[in-house]
Amino acid sequence: MKNVAEPFIRRRAVRHLEKGRVVIFVAGTGNPFFSTDTAAALRASEIGAEILLKATKVDGIYDCDPKKNPNAKRFTKLSYGDALERRLQVMDSTAFALCMDNEVPIVVFDMFKHGNIRSVVMGNKIGTLVSAEG
Repeated sequence: MKNVAEPFIRRRAVRHLEKGRVVIFVAGTGNPFFSTDTAAALRASEIGAEILLKATKVDGIYDCDPKKNPNAKRFTKLSYGDALERRLQVMDSTAFALCMDNEVPIVVFDMFKHGNIRSVVMGNKIGTLVSAEG
């Protein structure tokens, strides 16, 4: 990773943000049992992020797999508790719990739809918002 990007150092990441730069966290923590979702939740919590953007293959969180069930229901909003209780598979439970404990909302959206990354960064309501209120 050192050939591609800076290693994560909290102080340095925060300083980049203070200078108005964009910081993108990639990869995992290098620890077993921690997914890349958990790493994202950890880094978001460490820097005091306002929101975690989960770019994925689906346009939000569903009550079941929309590829297997054409009648799957997509949520526009969801609470952390509901996401954990329903054991929704879009993120692991450790990542949901870490965001819940540190009050970091999550937006899950389709990264393959043209314009979605720009839309979510601009604050447009796309995908599913996971937060305390739900």
